[in-house]
Amino acid sequence: MCQPDWLLDSYDFDLPEDLIAQHPPQRRDASRMLLLDRASGQLHHHAFSDLLTLLPEDCTLVFNNTRVIPARLLGKRRSGARLEALLLEEQAPNLWSVLVRKAGRIKQGEELEFGEGRLLAVARERRDDGTWLLQFETKEPLTEVLEDVGLPPLPPYIKRREVSSAEAQHDRERYQTCYAKESGAVAAPTAGLHFTPEILTALDQRGIERLEVTLHVGRGTFAPVQVEDVRKHSMHFEAFSVNPETLERLKELSRSRNRLIAIGTTSVRVLETLAQQGFRECSGWTNLFLYPPYRFQMVDGLLTNFHLPKSTLLLLVSALCGRAPLLNAYAEAIRERYRFFSYGDCMLLL
Repeated sequence: MCQPDWLLDSYDFDLPEDLIAQHPPQRRDASRMLLLDRASGQLHHHAFSDLLTLLPEDCTLVFNNTRVIPARLLGKRRSGARLEALLLEEQAPNLWSVLVRKAGRIKQGEELEFGEGRLLAVARERRDDGTWLLQFETKEPLTEVLEDVGLPPLPPYIKRREVSSAEAQHDRERYQTCYAKESGAVAAPTAGLHFTPEILTALDQRGIERLEVTLHVGRGTFAPVQVEDVRKHSMHFEAFSVNPETLERLKELSRSRNRLIAIGTTSVRVLETLAQQGFRECSGWTNLFLYPPYRFQMVDGLLTNFHLPKSTLLLLVSALCGRAPLLNAYAEAIRERYRFFSYGDCMLLL
């Protein structure tokens, strides 16, 4: 018989739909922040701009510097039928696994057109999971074409009827961290969306160390857990990398008393993967799935947004602070009408 920490239903909660943030706040740093003291379980309400005053001395922050690509494409078939495509993962140069919607029955070998003819693709193969392999044909680098014709790959719980060009441009800016560098993600590491260049400068001025890792967030981050015993869940793989200097510094920090605070769950997964691998590799793939009970080797604190019920992200945060304290914090956040999910408010666990 499973203990409660392993039962998926133990991570369920009721969330009023109007608390799901549909738009970012007016300013990146205007979000609210709920502080959870891991030792006592006590909760304290703050603004995100209070972060500088709450961080402990001699701490190191670790950011995920992945850059979201404009992975959502609007196009049409040769028949003129409209379709929508979401790029998921590059399998080979210009060959992508793609989720195609509203397209009817595409045929193998059929040519599809995106961006008013700016970008063409050939449907190579329909896979068992319902996705397609599309071979894109372009004389320009695909990443450059996507910047022109692609749209931000907003998660499915952000629902927009019609998106104006101005709104799409706003999402391009705000569904991206201000320190994004390495292109490859199809979902944003949302804890980082709250930071501004000014806050990063203030961290530097206070002498707080900042390190960067890269994990290209895949669409699987939104994949629901389908099994009641969470131990049987198969986690998706995502590519990660760190530069050699950062790897060596993280190895040093693993032996020090400095408190290491991850900015987002994706940073947590990179840090714990590196530790489990003995800091041997600068890059690779990880499908690390964290849930209670788990003994963290690297992470002492976490800044993270509020996550979906019964999600792998919720389980990861529970592993750090305990399931009951986390669900109590979520209940408090709902009572106080915090905004949830990607464009919402955040939690700080110390």
